[in-house]
Amino acid sequence: MVEERKWYQPCYTYEGGNVGVIADFKASCAFAFFKGTLMADPENVLESPGEHSRAGRLMRFTSVEQVAEREATLRAYIAEAVEIEKSGRKVDFETGRDMPLPDELAQKFADDPALKDAFDALTPGRRREYLLHFSGAKQSATRTARIERNVDRIMAGRGMRDR
Repeated sequence: MVEERKWYQPCYTYEGGNVGVIADFKASCAFAFFKGTLMADPENVLESPGEHSRAGRLMRFTSVEQVAEREATLRAYIAEAVEIEKSGRKVDFETGRDMPLPDELAQKFADDPALKDAFDALTPGRRREYLLHFSGAKQSATRTARIERNVDRIMAGRGMRDR
């Protein structure tokens, strides 16, 4: 593996493919595996970094002693992640990709076909990010407000976190 700096963190790659990254948090750190969902995890130590994470999994540590205790497991998991990268296996992002449109967004598309075209032109990940954000609101008024706040970004072809 090669150590590189990506996303301001040490990132480990194999023949150009991302294998893992060291992530720091307030109360812990972790070794995150980019294709963690493809890993066996016999020790049951990998966790999802977030509710909607589809590929990555991380092994969290809260102390230096914990890293030392789990060194053999971490080394074995890294070796497995490298083998996954060598094999060329890919995470299936197609499953679960189609998300229902909130009614408020469907109505906005009906009122503004150019917005629908701009939304459809976004990458699948950007569309999913917007849909998760819009659908996460419990009240219709909040969903509508979220949609309205992001119309310009969508029309510009930008994702929610693009600068």
